[in-house]
Amino acid sequence: MKINMAHLRERSTTGGSINFAVFDARSTTGDNAGLLHQLTVAARQNGLRVDQSALAFQSGGRIQFYGDKNLVSYLAKGWSPYWTHTIDV
Repeated sequence: MKINMAHLRERSTTGGSINFAVFDARSTTGDNAGLLHQLTVAARQNGLRVDQSALAFQSGGRIQFYGDKNLVSYLAKGWSPYWTHTIDV
C-alpha cells in the first residue's frame, strides 16, 4: 500500500532544526499509535531522518492530526498538507 507523506525540516524553538514526517493516513482499527510507529520506522528504513512524526486525516470536514504533541501543535496552527514522498508499507 502506498501512503503519501511529507518529509520536512523546520527550525526548532531551541535554535536547531527538526526533521519531521507527516503521513496521509488513519488507522482503520483505531490503533493510530501503532500505525504511526509502523510508518515512522518505514520512513527511517528508507533513509529519511525523522525526529518527530504525525498522521494527518480528514474528520468531520476538517483536517486532524495525531502524533507527537509538539508537532501536532505546530501543524494545527495552519499547516496544509503537501506531499513530498510516497512510502510503501
